[in-house]
Amino acid sequence: MEFIYPAIVHDDDDGMWVEFPDLVGCSTQGDTIEEILTNAAEAMELYVLGLLEDGERPPVATDPKNIKAVPDNSFVTLIRADADLAKNTKSVKKTLTIPAWLNQRALDQGVNFSKVLQEALIAKTV
Repeated sequence: MEFIYPAIVHDDDDGMWVEFPDLVGCSTQGDTIEEILTNAAEAMELYVLGLLEDGERPPVATDPKNIKAVPDNSFVTLIRADADLAKNTKSVKKTLTIPAWLNQRALDQGVNFSKVLQEALIAKTV
């Protein structure tokens, strides 16, 4: 499940750090812009996964055009992360039944059954 949120990257006397206006308390740091972006994606993924595990719906992302980066040594960027729900939690195997024609159509299109089921269950339960 992919999520995209705006982040504010700060570069000040204490080093580089990033915060997410929509994800209260979610922040990280790094020594280089590459490290900041990698760490930001991981922090965001874990934050969103925690919300989902607690039965909460992740907040709607603010339009980055509506965010002012202050002070001048800061800028707004978008961070994308895939909160692979099976990566950080124990997975359980489920058996299900679907019509043969639907199974074949999904196979032909390369559908990831586990991902589709996870996303559908989140949409139904959160």
